[in-house]
Amino acid sequence: MRLLVVSQYFWPENFRVNDLVTEFAARGHAVTVLTGWPNYPAGQVFPEFRADPAAFATFSGARVVRVPLLPRGQGGLRLALNYLSFALSGMLAGAWKLRGQHFDAIFVFEPSPVTVGLPAIVQRWLKKAPLAFWVLDLWPETLEAIGVVRSKKVLGMVGSLVSFIYRRCDLMLAQSRSFMPQIGRYAGATEVRYFPSWAEAVHEAGEAPPAPEVRAAPGAFTIVFTGNIGEAQDFPTVLDAAERVKTSAPQVRWIIVGDGRMAAWVQGEVQRRGLQEQVLLPGRFPVERMPSFYRHADALLVSLKPEPIFAMTIPGKLQSYLAAGLPILAMLDGEGASVVRDARAGVASPAGDARALAEAVLRLAATAPAERAAMGQRGRQVGAAEFGRVRQIDKLEAWLAELAAGARPGRAQEPQP
Repeated sequence: MRLLVVSQYFWPENFRVNDLVTEFAARGHAVTVLTGWPNYPAGQVFPEFRADPAAFATFSGARVVRVPLLPRGQGGLRLALNYLSFALSGMLAGAWKLRGQHFDAIFVFEPSPVTVGLPAIVQRWLKKAPLAFWVLDLWPETLEAIGVVRSKKVLGMVGSLVSFIYRRCDLMLAQSRSFMPQIGRYAGATEVRYFPSWAEAVHEAGEAPPAPEVRAAPGAFTIVFTGNIGEAQDFPTVLDAAERVKTSAPQVRWIIVGDGRMAAWVQGEVQRRGLQEQVLLPGRFPVERMPSFYRHADALLVSLKPEPIFAMTIPGKLQSYLAAGLPILAMLDGEGASVVRDARAGVASPAGDARALAEAVLRLAATAPAERAAMGQRGRQVGAAEFGRVRQIDKLEAWLAELAAGARPGRAQEPQP
């Protein structure tokens, strides 16, 4: 198939869409990616891209078409302008750069913002190609949950935009079963199917050497967090738990690998709270390096704020953690916590509860190593069965082929257990 992938974020930024494009190209599909200038998460365009944009025009056999945008920078206004600039540039410059090209299907990767759908809708109209839209972040619910937008009027306007986009797609894909009814509220007659994330193969740690950026600490119990350091991950509560644990178990250390809009705040809080020996922030690294940080870990941390929208979410890192074969500390509500509990792959505590997270850490640290290893193995087995990479991409490939053949999905389907 000739596939167009539309994503505001793409390599050298670290997102699962990179893995998807790699696999589609390896399967013999002609893949084109419409994306922006790389600037996530630091908020500035990558210097290596500015120095040589042509070096980023292909990726794993796929063609990469980039349109200009305003970098994220700092602050809510700059972020809004970043979203708007990609949407406008993608619609206008994208239409020009892709002129004369034909596609069998269009696929949208939407972790946030939903406005990534606007350039895809333009291409759907111009190319007469069916459009599948993968929802990894629900708008306007997420905007309200993290406090970006509080005005009910503005939230209503965003909801109208979401409905406009969803109803012009041919297939909606939901990253969790809980997302499906929410998407259906806006999608009208567009069918909604359950399509969770998968773990990139690199997360199966194997024989990766321990990351040299982290000193060895024999006798320590080490918790590793990887990924975005943002509002949704509720680091105020995580640091509250770290303070509680320090009092009774100073040998517990937390390694926070990543970057994001709250990274500077976290670094400042670590200093203010005197947690320099307990909480380490080695910085941001490419996804290929994550297994080397896992080698330091006794447990892997995933956290989200206590908001109804996040209780519906299965964080993308959860699948990666399951594949790593290590116990999981989940400070989550809802569907994500259920995955951990049902798999018996670690310990889940309620979102936003520092005391419960601290108790979970101490309980897991006191668990026999053999039982912790069994938790990790059970998680790996469930991850392979429920979120296996090949299985998920096979499914998506079949759905896109169905769309390309002219079959149009109908009403939303109920999620299957």
